[in-house]
Formats: sequence, C-alpha cells, structure tokens
Amino acid sequence: MLNMRQFSVLLIMLSGGLILVGCATSSPIQRYSESTSKFSVPPELMSNDYPAKDIFRIYQRASSGFTPLQSLRSDLEKRAFKFADQQGKSFLVLGERISQPPYILGNFPRIEIVFALIDKTEKPIDAVPKYDKFSELEKLKKLLDNGTLTKEEYEKEKKKILDKN
Repeated sequence: MLNMRQFSVLLIMLSGGLILVGCATSSPIQRYSESTSKFSVPPELMSNDYPAKDIFRIYQRASSGFTPLQSLRSDLEKRAFKFADQQGKSFLVLGERISQPPYILGNFPRIEIVFALIDKTEKPIDAVPKYDKFSELEKLKKLLDNGTLTKEEYEKEKKKILDKN
C-alpha cells in the first residue's frame, strides 16, 4: 500500500540535452509513535509532556534543488494547521530535521516536522514569557528614580527579585 503522494517533474535542459527527473514526496500526517523518520537521524524533540496520541510527524521532499526549505516548511505548517484546525486544536512544533546542502545530484531539500496538537487556549511552551530578573530590576529602578518607591521599598523588592530562581 502506497502511503505517499508523489509528483513527478521532468526538466529538460536544452543546452546540454540533459534530462533530469525529480520526484517530490509529501507524506501523510502520521502519529509519531506509529511512524518512522525519513532521515537516518530523526528530529530531536524538545522535552514535553504531551500524550503520544497527540504527537504527529509530517515530511516533504522537493522535486528539485531549486525549492527553498522555507517554502517546504511553510507548506508543512499549513498542512499541520489545517489538520489541527479540523480537530478543533492548534499545534506546536516539537522538532524538525532538514537536509543539508548542496542541493544537487538528487540531494533535494527535505524537511520533517514533529508537532503536538494542543488546545487553542493553551499557550505553547515557547510563548510563555521567560522570567528576566534584569528587566524586573530595571523596572524597579525606574520606580525608585521617579519617586514611586522609597529606598527601603526598593531594597526590599530588589532582594525578592534577586532571590527568585
């Protein structure tokens, strides 16, 4: 059973009489745990607590070396978005693997993305702002400088910020 959509492209270069045949490949969206990577080394995933049933893999290979990787990535993200949207979810990319140039002699751009389905209301992990004590100290110093805080209040709040992990 063939699980991939394949598109053939024939490119004839008249100057040298050379015929190059390329085949673009786009995999269906599959559960990560039930599929294998198209790369010898699968994408490295960020640590996560998403259930295996919500993690998926998608792959695409260009038909020539002239397709930019960003174009492939965009196509895959559109497919992942549509897939997630059909299930009333959003998605978060957990990892990706790309082929390395030069994109010649059959080494065409390839990309594999692993993503998790998440609730539309859930903030993706990388969208959660990181605690930055230096910007907090800077804000605190401005409050001291404009007279909102006394020196004692400033020192007390500064200690709280510096004691946070």
